[in-house]
Amino acid sequence: MKVTAAQLAQLLNGSLDGDPNATVYRPARIEEAVEGDFAFLDNIKYESYAYATKASILLVHRSFKPAQPVRCTLIRVDDVRSSLALLLQKFDGANNGSSNGTAVSGEAAIHQLAKIGMGASIGAFVVIEEGAVIGNNCVIYPQVYIGRNVRIGDNCRIYPGVRIHFDCIVGDNCVLHANCVIGADGFGFAQQEDKTWKKIPQVGNVVLEDFVEVGACTCIDRAALGSTVIRKGAKLDNLIHVAHNVEVGKNAALAAQVGVAGSTHLGDNVQVGGQVGFAGHISIADGTRIQAQSGLASSVSEPNTALFGSPAIGYKDFIRAHIVFKQLPELQRKVVQLEKKLKEIEEQNSSPVPPPEG
Repeated sequence: MKVTAAQLAQLLNGSLDGDPNATVYRPARIEEAVEGDFAFLDNIKYESYAYATKASILLVHRSFKPAQPVRCTLIRVDDVRSSLALLLQKFDGANNGSSNGTAVSGEAAIHQLAKIGMGASIGAFVVIEEGAVIGNNCVIYPQVYIGRNVRIGDNCRIYPGVRIHFDCIVGDNCVLHANCVIGADGFGFAQQEDKTWKKIPQVGNVVLEDFVEVGACTCIDRAALGSTVIRKGAKLDNLIHVAHNVEVGKNAALAAQVGVAGSTHLGDNVQVGGQVGFAGHISIADGTRIQAQSGLASSVSEPNTALFGSPAIGYKDFIRAHIVFKQLPELQRKVVQLEKKLKEIEEQNSSPVPPPEG
């Protein structure tokens, strides 16, 4: 994708310092950019790179005041991150579109009773089963499996190797990354008297509402009864497991390797760090923020709580406790010294008093 500084400034409603004809072809990190790249600066820690970068265009905040000369053209905007997101979306659309336009590959296996929307692109070796409905302008990459009676909304992008099992529902404007699995059986078994396990059929489904994004190799299990639900705008990273009958709230963000056990409810706008584990049948209040590698074994009722640790406690409490923990060897040494001095004092006080002279 080829674009000039003047075009970018107009697109972002930004102001331009430098050459309006400076041309870029791709985005790059500020410390790695070369001529023909555009980069961004939104963290003061990286300001030194602004004076050394070879990028042709640099995206900065309107308030940025260079302490040294800057060789590249600057585009000043109100919100660097939001402007960058818009630009990357443009470049992503140009560079990561379907390989066959809006065509349906002759090597795809599409059941005669499936329905394909207008403008859809379907790659080679895609399988779409009976009763499935694909919305308008969807891009389905090769080797995707879409099961019986699945419904997919408009403007979705489904990357290679995705599996969507029967009866599941995907809303509009969703993105499913490579090899994620939507609607595999939930982990439901009943132990018998002889200690063997009897499978409990999982007859519910998974519902992804609009604007949901699911990372590569993430698994969202179908409900035993009813639905496992990922609410509108939620973002799930790679390698996450969401168990049966879980609900993930609107605009929630879950980082990689999070595990959510069955029937747990995560509220709206929760933010969950990597490798956090949730016990089953608990409820997490709206706006809760959970630090990486924490463990939640009980419900959180207070909205906007920050938590850390396993089992998780208040974030500030954990930090204070961690500071004390690191000082334990020194504290132990001091306690031993104090005990020794205390014993010496006790021994002195218990010594017999000599009789007065004379």
